[in-house]
Amino acid sequence: MSDADEEPSLPEKAYRTVTPGTHGRKDAEMDVIGWGLLLGLLILLIPLLPFILIVWLITKLLDAVSSGEE
Repeated sequence: MSDADEEPSLPEKAYRTVTPGTHGRKDAEMDVIGWGLLLGLLILLIPLLPFILIVWLITKLLDAVSSGEE
């Protein structure tokens, strides 16, 4: 094969930048915010869980009764 047939692959063509590449790091600040949001949602949703379960059961029961009548 000649050198003209060997074209660089698409990522090598598209990766042209003047800025240096960055390396990943652990983002502890966002981890704390994420865990805080999770705990806040759990504190809100755990007391509501029995009511959510009751509504879900009622809708399943009504769906079963309405589909049996048809």
